[in-house]
Amino acid sequence: MQIIRKLAFTSVLASTALLVAACGSSTPAPSSGASSPAGGTSSAAAAPEISVTSFERDFSTMAKLKPLAAKGNGKIEVILPDTVTSARYTEFDAPYLQKAFQTAGLSSDQFSIQNAQGSDATQLTDAQSAISAGAKVLVVDPLNSGVGAKIESYAKEHGAQVVDYDRLTLGGQRSYYISFDNVKVGKLIGDGLVSCVKAWGVTKPNVIVMKGDPTDNNATLFAQGYNSVLDPLFSAGTWTKVAEPAGTWDPPTAATEFTQAFTAHPNTNAVLVPNDENAAPIITYLKNHAVKPKTFPVTGQDATLVGLQNILAGYQCGTAYKPIYLEAQAAAALAIYLRAGVTPPAGLVNGTTQDTKSNVSVPSVLLKPEWVTTDNMNSTVIADQFVPAAQLCTKTYAAACTAAGIKP
Repeated sequence: MQIIRKLAFTSVLASTALLVAACGSSTPAPSSGASSPAGGTSSAAAAPEISVTSFERDFSTMAKLKPLAAKGNGKIEVILPDTVTSARYTEFDAPYLQKAFQTAGLSSDQFSIQNAQGSDATQLTDAQSAISAGAKVLVVDPLNSGVGAKIESYAKEHGAQVVDYDRLTLGGQRSYYISFDNVKVGKLIGDGLVSCVKAWGVTKPNVIVMKGDPTDNNATLFAQGYNSVLDPLFSAGTWTKVAEPAGTWDPPTAATEFTQAFTAHPNTNAVLVPNDENAAPIITYLKNHAVKPKTFPVTGQDATLVGLQNILAGYQCGTAYKPIYLEAQAAAALAIYLRAGVTPPAGLVNGTTQDTKSNVSVPSVLLKPEWVTTDNMNSTVIADQFVPAAQLCTKTYAAACTAAGIKP
């Protein structure tokens, strides 16, 4: 996510699966076991053996790739999508990716990180310009599958490889995909809502089910995950789905969708929201309508500052946390293998994800998300320095931080 998409990000330095990056889908969940790469690489026999569990908070694993980085030719270009759907891209992805590349020994003229600022045309132009300037590997978080497919077609024609970062390009021609297990992300959100409904004593849940942008494959995967949890409850009649708006990663639009649904169904007493950024204005609306803490469950994703503070305040149940420093390191490592013409090890490419438009299984690096509440906030996002404790625990939230074991 968002979320989302925002998130999900919903944001410091860190997969697939960022982000982001939200709709039921027939897309199967990623499978275990690595698939063969998409070509253009050689045996990894003499290359460092890096796996998805190798990466550390201090980025020390990246230094093991220095010999491989020294062998590679050409430039690595990262093209992030925007600064609106989630603050994560500027606050976390970009600086983490930079640190990962530098720690691996790449100089500033061997990699570049761009942001398309929400423009399809800019994202495509950035990719074309990068290839013209000598980029051999593109790491792209596509704004949508349309522009992603155009980038990947152009790259293939010009001898460059593409890694889909956080979002899969449907109908694309990428070599690999890297993200968090996004079906798992959605399941965490669904399970989190179920736990929260019970903990907050909500009887006869009447739920609005919000979604991310339907053009984002991540939103589809998130929905596949949380629908697998909620649909049996709706079918059994123990829970009631009162509305399911069209879906968006734009927070003001999400607020409008929720307001319209809530007005039409004033008996609503819970809402599934797929990311923190979309949840924030919904929570503001609930506060303005005198809804008290721990009475109206709301979910989220991306472990944003506002999301974590809403959790501390008792207005949000939890957030699906995707440690972006892991995703950034894994993406940088994968790109360095490709730049050197070496097949990435099976421990890194640990699964596949189905491109339902092209009907192909895409070799994937899949990282593990985690559900964060007040119970584990200190040992996850705070320990990872994803959000500084001093920034989180302002005067308003000081007592809640103390209760959660968080010391500024």
